[in-house]
Amino acid sequence: MTGRFIPFHRPSIGEEEVAEVVKTLKSGWLTTGPRVARFEREFRERTGAPHAIAVNSATAGLHLALASLEIGPGDEVITTPMTFCATVQAILHVGAAPVLADVGPDGNIDPEQIEQRITSRTRAIIPMHLAGLPCKMKTIWALARERNIHVIEDAAHAAGAGYEGKPIGAGPAGAAGASDAVVFSFYATKNLTTGEGGMITAHQASLADTMRMLALHGLSHDAWDRYSDHGEWQYDVMAHGFKYNLSDIQAAIGIHQLRKLNQFVERRALYASVYHNAFAGMDEVGPPPDHPGCRHAWHLYILRLNLQRLNIDRGEFIRQLHQRGVGASVHFIPIPLLSFFARLPLAQYSCPRALDLYPRIISLPLYPAMTEEQVQYVAQSVREIVRCSRRVRFVASGAQAVELPAGA
Repeated sequence: MTGRFIPFHRPSIGEEEVAEVVKTLKSGWLTTGPRVARFEREFRERTGAPHAIAVNSATAGLHLALASLEIGPGDEVITTPMTFCATVQAILHVGAAPVLADVGPDGNIDPEQIEQRITSRTRAIIPMHLAGLPCKMKTIWALARERNIHVIEDAAHAAGAGYEGKPIGAGPAGAAGASDAVVFSFYATKNLTTGEGGMITAHQASLADTMRMLALHGLSHDAWDRYSDHGEWQYDVMAHGFKYNLSDIQAAIGIHQLRKLNQFVERRALYASVYHNAFAGMDEVGPPPDHPGCRHAWHLYILRLNLQRLNIDRGEFIRQLHQRGVGASVHFIPIPLLSFFARLPLAQYSCPRALDLYPRIISLPLYPAMTEEQVQYVAQSVREIVRCSRRVRFVASGAQAVELPAGA
């Protein structure tokens, strides 16, 4: 390498996005308008969902879904401890109680743990597709149907992912494979970005209409379509709403990002396979899980350290990556370990798998703007750190002690 630092992430913004933003700026319409409508339409077409509502963040989308389903004080919502704090904060925004169900070996919420957490107060489940790997939705949907519980998918990592042959977010209304709402993030680091932003897909027109209304102050009409047949400025406030709408400037970026999403995910999958091959046969590290029947979005490549075979911890591993010019991150600090949530009554929900997984995970750089040379360099850097940090053990061989590598 040339000595340049490889950042953890860099967005892939092309001339198409730049030109569309310039057209938007020159159009005279900057906030929610025709480009948001186009972005929503193309997102519906891509996912196969009948309704899509563009919002200014995935956090807003989760809040809107919960509020529109009238979930509030006295209700419980089950979610995962391995998620960004926004998932749990959205539950708190509506006054409901978050309930944590532990993860399975893949890092996603475990349906068996969900079932153990269900009570008479449970109103919703929020599974989160960690790193872009879909959760076991068929089992979660079945649990929810049996108990009349809503499902809201946190698909912040899952733009471009697929499940059972369909894009995440798809599914006809009332079918076994349909959540009430699916919420995507278009934050700067995501597979599809608008800088800040998000999208909600839904299958019931009534729920979609309510979310759309609440997203803009509870107004009765879209901001760019309020004129009556007589040319009068008319609107009404129908409910206590929020300011969650996406702007046309952001949608101008998203329109072209969406059109490139397939090639973005294919490039991520290619680079993930390079990492897989580089780390094959190394007992000191393990690759991220994948499942048959799913299309992994590869938003993150979460390497798992076998700390028993290393003489350094995760923090030192990351420091040595940085010394070699490689950015790395951690996804995520489990919810019970964060100071604010530690003050809430969440300690009763034991999550040993999440707490065991956390100290062992490192997210490596993985994004389309990387070159193959950079991916190979990151892989080489990991291999070098492992080679220099292997634990050794001694076994007796006759009268001598023989040093063996940890993998022996």
